[in-house]
Amino acid sequence: MAENENGATVKRRQSRYRLVVMNDDTYEEVITFRLSRLSVYVGFSTVFILLVGLTVALLVLTPLKFYIPGYGNNTNRAELQALKIRTDSLEQAISYKDQYLDGLKKTLSGDAPTKLDTSVLNVPKAERIND
Repeated sequence: MAENENGATVKRRQSRYRLVVMNDDTYEEVITFRLSRLSVYVGFSTVFILLVGLTVALLVLTPLKFYIPGYGNNTNRAELQALKIRTDSLEQAISYKDQYLDGLKKTLSGDAPTKLDTSVLNVPKAERIND
């Protein structure tokens, strides 16, 4: 039963129809098309894909993309990148300052485990040059 339905559907899609464009005053045939449901579906699908492709290409490859709300323009995009870089460096500087202040507070309160430097340094004596 499923084969009969599938076969009927395929046969229905491939059956031919005639589309005739006629002059209304003289009833003269201007143009005639022989179509099937499958050819009409393929034609409309092709036209749809071409229109979508052309629209996307037009928006992506031309300056029209700057008219899209929320897209911005080149100067705003460059300024935003510069601000992001500056913000990141400021955040890093604040983090380093906070670490320094935490260490200083621990050292002043005596909470920080400090190691005494007991190594002996061998500092060479400065040579004296006689004139």
